[in-house]
Amino acid sequence: MKIRQNLRHFATKKALTMPVIGDIATEKMVELHVRVFGERADPEHRTEREAHMAAFFECTFDTYLAALDDGFSEAEAREITHIQANFDFYNHGWTEMMEFPVDEVEDHYERYETFFERYDIDIANPLGEFQSIEIPDAPATMEKLDDPEHPHAEGGFADDVYVEDETGDVGVGGADEPEDVDVSAAPGLQDVDEETA
Repeated sequence: MKIRQNLRHFATKKALTMPVIGDIATEKMVELHVRVFGERADPEHRTEREAHMAAFFECTFDTYLAALDDGFSEAEAREITHIQANFDFYNHGWTEMMEFPVDEVEDHYERYETFFERYDIDIANPLGEFQSIEIPDAPATMEKLDDPEHPHAEGGFADDVYVEDETGDVGVGGADEPEDVDVSAAPGLQDVDEETA
């Protein structure tokens, strides 16, 4: 799929992997993702999906850390979590929130099949072993799968992780991690002092 990558993503990676600050970063990132994907949801259903999304996204940050530990790059680890979210959106018929078309769901699973199998993740069970908390139910709109509309989906990027940089250029694999990343560049962490946290 196509994702963006800039200094903020590397700052977030650093924050998520640190003691104490990692918990704060997770909370901030969950809030950010609920807001972003909530804005993509049908307004009639946005509120009823928020608790589900918050719990689901919280679990995906454990997936992110596990993927990093398994040797995946920042871009790949983040893509894996976005694929999990899109499996969940697909399972609920929330096609307007999806980042890739429904006909690419299997392709995205197959790219990371070895990782997914290791943690009992599949399309029907997108969190697998990473479901560490109860995920509140949210109403599905399965009828949307019959004639899916996904205004936020970008097709044609199912064979690799495509990364758009700050200049708008798109390449495969992502950037090298810069040295001396400041965690305060991560969303919501401007007031965090990594020396004292």
